[in-house]
Amino acid sequence: MVTLTKAEEKIMQILWDLDKGFIKDIQQEFPDPQPPYNSISTIVRVLVKKEIVGFHTFGNSHQYYPLITREDYRKGQLNRLVKDYFSNSFKQVVNFFSENTDLSFDEVDEVMKMLEEIKRNKKSNK
Repeated sequence: MVTLTKAEEKIMQILWDLDKGFIKDIQQEFPDPQPPYNSISTIVRVLVKKEIVGFHTFGNSHQYYPLITREDYRKGQLNRLVKDYFSNSFKQVVNFFSENTDLSFDEVDEVMKMLEEIKRNKKSNK
């Protein structure tokens, strides 16, 4: 899975929300001051080269659409993060968050319930 720059990720977030769009559609989703049309167009062309974005041609215009889902990108990035920074250990991830974030009791309780549900599902699938 390819890793995107912050600018590429922002454009992908917009395309995932729009489902498809022309450069002007993407540009309109940015807050003021909006980036220049040509800057967005350049980044979109890079995403096409990376085979993350596809397009349909309408005369001289191109309508762009994502070739990967937000969920697939999220999974790939999370897997890369866990592999590169936590030695592929979910236990290390949980330990990191427990030591470095200010989780409330309710959040810890909710996570524990989620883990119990995962455990039940794993047992029932055996």
